[in-house]
Amino acid sequence: MALNATLFKTTLDVSDIRRHYYQTHQFTVARHPSETDERMMLRILAFALYADEYLEFTKGLSTDDEPDLWLKSLTGEIDLWIELGLPSEKRMRKARGIAKQVVLLIYGGRTAQMWWDEHGAKISRYGNVRVIEVNPEDSAVLTAMAQRTMKLQCTIDEGSVWFSDATSNVDVQLINRC
Repeated sequence: MALNATLFKTTLDVSDIRRHYYQTHQFTVARHPSETDERMMLRILAFALYADEYLEFTKGLSTDDEPDLWLKSLTGEIDLWIELGLPSEKRMRKARGIAKQVVLLIYGGRTAQMWWDEHGAKISRYGNVRVIEVNPEDSAVLTAMAQRTMKLQCTIDEGSVWFSDATSNVDVQLINRC
């Protein structure tokens, strides 16, 4: 018998000062049985960074032909493909051919650095791909915020991403790789 996804009801207040975007989003995040709380919370962080009324969580881990999040135009074209983790260079090449813009959030500390050392030179040449690394200590604070019902706030300004819940907050350090 297959394991079911765990559902997390989320209210996310986004104040993105750089884009003049101020909105409250309510959604349910399905955490795949093989997904960690860290990865799920980083998907929520990615949503906050690129929040839009049409940005959607996809099937993610359960399908190979979709990213973790995407933003589609009204005509069905993929304007933004957001991926998490340490994908193959082949997958990134495929994504950049399908979407107008690709964003990859890498995490994992030393493992992410080793991935970047191996793939960074090729991926940096892609004009429509942005790679962002999440500081492992900040990722750990985000992971501790994971609850079945969450009320989160995210304030984004030039160079700062503040994420908080009722009991903790973190200034998430993002390292722009390309």
